[in-house]
Order: sequence, then structure tokens, then C-alpha cells
Amino acid sequence: EPRPTFTATRLILVRHGETPYTEQRRYSGRGDVPLSERGRAQARATGARVAELAPSVAAVLSSPLSRCTATAASIAGALGDVPVRTEDDLIECDFGQWEGRTFAEVRQQWPGEMDAWLASPRIAPPDGESFTQVAERAHRVISGLLTAYPGETVVVVSHVSPIKLMLRDALAAGDGFLHRLFLDAAGISVLDMWPDGGVAVRTVNDTAHLSTLD
Repeated sequence: EPRPTFTATRLILVRHGETPYTEQRRYSGRGDVPLSERGRAQARATGARVAELAPSVAAVLSSPLSRCTATAASIAGALGDVPVRTEDDLIECDFGQWEGRTFAEVRQQWPGEMDAWLASPRIAPPDGESFTQVAERAHRVISGLLTAYPGETVVVVSHVSPIKLMLRDALAAGDGFLHRLFLDAAGISVLDMWPDGGVAVRTVNDTAHLSTLD
């Protein structure tokens, strides 16, 4: 008897468009900072690109923060109004006392804490959340998607930290990956995941669709 062939579930991972915080390179966690005008233009361009990549999409999942839901709405509209479902586990890392500050400000005010945080994903910013905790949330999301949408394509609109952690695990990379990978606003990454645990990373941080905005 021939073995059944399984189709991969394709995850199209999208970082939200630019906000005033991303433009200023500030830690942007749980604060609900909306898209900038440029970010809205990026969201529209991303919607068109996702529609090219995946004519048929089963669902669009989004972090509940408005910079993601607005990006997700643009994508869903380009796909013919696929429903958008918010997923709390896709929210950005809680940066605690570092929220809204630049890397330089944090380095000056919390040098020891920052060194510890850069050295280990188990360390959280003061009053914040560790990358290990974010990874647990990201893993829950992916497990749920593989169960709910076997063999289908799903768009996931989230933030830098959850997407980096999904890519780290998909690539079987070390923790240093988290501080070496750069993810642009409105960048697209594509993962294929099979029921037997097989993974193929097709694309990381594709931004070609944004070139006309510069």
C-alpha cells in the first residue's frame, strides 16, 4: 500500500510595519504604538506581496497590538477579506523598565542587566519577560496552527521577538542567533512544517516588496 503523502503547513511570518518607536530604534514591547504613515504604506505593500506568495490563505493571525492588527487588516484585505484572528500569545516581549528607551539609554542605565540579558535568553529585563518565556508562547502558537490548519497556508503577523524565536527553532540555531538576526519592519519570512516534524525555512526577512517605498 502506498504511503500517504502529507502536505506541509506553510507559515508566512510578517513583522508589523514601522511605528515611531521602530524608526527611533526604541524598545517597543507591550506599549500600543500605532503604525506611522510609512508603516501604513508598508502594510499595504506587504498585503500585495503576501497575495502574490499565497493566493489561498486559510487564516490571518495577529498579535492584539494595533501595529499588528492594522498590518494584518491590510494583508487580509489584499487576500479578499480573509478573517483576522487575534492571538494573545503573539504579543511582543514585555521589556519592562526598558520600554520606550533606546539601546544606548538602556546600556547606560542598566549595564549589568543588559550584559546578563544579552548572554542568556532566560534573563528578563527589569520587570519584564525573558525570551525563554516568549519562546514558550511562540511554540504554543505554532503547535496550535499545525493542528488547526494541516496542509494549509496561514499568515502570522507579530513582532521581532516572537518571529526571531520561531526562526531560531526552525533553523535549529543557537541563542546567539537572537541578537544577530535583523528583522525589518514589514519583512516576510516563510516556513514549511510537516506533520512528522520536518521543517524547511524558505525565506527570511524578505523586504523586496518595500523597495518602491524608498
